[in-house]
Amino acid sequence: MRKKANKDRDIIEVHLKSDSPTGSPYKAKGKVWVEKNGEVYMGWGRVELLEHIDELGSIAAAAREMGMGYRNAWLEVEEMNRLAPKPLVIKMLGGAGGGKAILTAEGQKIIDEYKVLRAHFQEFLERFG
Repeated sequence: MRKKANKDRDIIEVHLKSDSPTGSPYKAKGKVWVEKNGEVYMGWGRVELLEHIDELGSIAAAAREMGMGYRNAWLEVEEMNRLAPKPLVIKMLGGAGGGKAILTAEGQKIIDEYKVLRAHFQEFLERFG
């Protein structure tokens, strides 16, 4: 089943407490990403792409699942691999059956570390809630 692309999927939102009888009109929102030398290395969209690659074994299939073009997904993988200390995805050229992509142990480690960072950021926002 194809998922609809959601531009705001990476936004963390927390409703803030209010003494108002009508409730809180205030929200704290934020995004978390990791940069290396001023370039975006990891964010929620890239984590989702890596997870789909792991699940589906293909950059093309992961791109379709996310509602993005293959070229954009391929470029995202190229950039992540370039910025990472070790490759996150190993790409195998396709033949008649198409190519294959494998998430490496380093890729899984980065996913796990990003999710911890994101959880800490959400806890930070919730402290004000």
